[in-house]
Amino acid sequence: MMTTLRALVIAFSMYSQIPMPQFTWQDKEMKYAFCFFPWVGAAIGGITMFWWWFCGKFSVGNVAFAMIGTAIPLAVTGGFHVDGFMDTMDAFHSYQPREKKLEILKDSHIGAFSVICLVLYELIYIGAYSEIDAVRQAGIVAAGFFLSRCLSGIAAMTFPGAKKEGLLYMFTSKAHERAVKTALFLQTAAVAVLMLYLGGVAVLVGAGLTFLYYYKKCKKELGGITGDTEGYFVTVCECVIVVAAAVCGIIR
Repeated sequence: MMTTLRALVIAFSMYSQIPMPQFTWQDKEMKYAFCFFPWVGAAIGGITMFWWWFCGKFSVGNVAFAMIGTAIPLAVTGGFHVDGFMDTMDAFHSYQPREKKLEILKDSHIGAFSVICLVLYELIYIGAYSEIDAVRQAGIVAAGFFLSRCLSGIAAMTFPGAKKEGLLYMFTSKAHERAVKTALFLQTAAVAVLMLYLGGVAVLVGAGLTFLYYYKKCKKELGGITGDTEGYFVTVCECVIVVAAAVCGIIR
């Protein structure tokens, strides 16, 4: 039980800004930390649902609803995944050989393409978020934060890595492969059932296509995935989910 709780704390300490108890991380606990990565998404989803309820209860304007709703995952994660998204955008848009792209991913500086892509991303995300006006849509978006991390964890454990160093490699190399994969697949199945119940078939299709695109893109451009590309995937997948949920709400 203590090992499980510590694995949970490690996952939240690594992938969120939520205050957690501090202790020395040990291999026996890190083996299971990735099992709880989606739970950070569950926390974001819970806050998102509270915000949707609050806005309806107190008649908060649509602009504030969309802007603060967009800010919630950034605040909870500290922009952890967005940082990977920006680095990946710089690498993909450099049109350099694979080795150079991997060097760009490690560079702490940002380029023009990362800024342009982030602005474009946020405009699309905010615009789509502003169209979320039904409880089923809000529920699908909230569940999407969990789903994106389930898929990201599955990618981390199954897709080829572009390098044998870095944070992602540290976590996956120490992970109990069978236990982590089982936990992630079961959690993915559970959230998929929830989304189907909420009418999120198109959202599931969009997330699945994003997952497939992610694999093909990283394999072609980098030879595999890295910690930065994992952040890229989570960020893009969440945007696809919000857009799909908004479109489904509009056409019904």
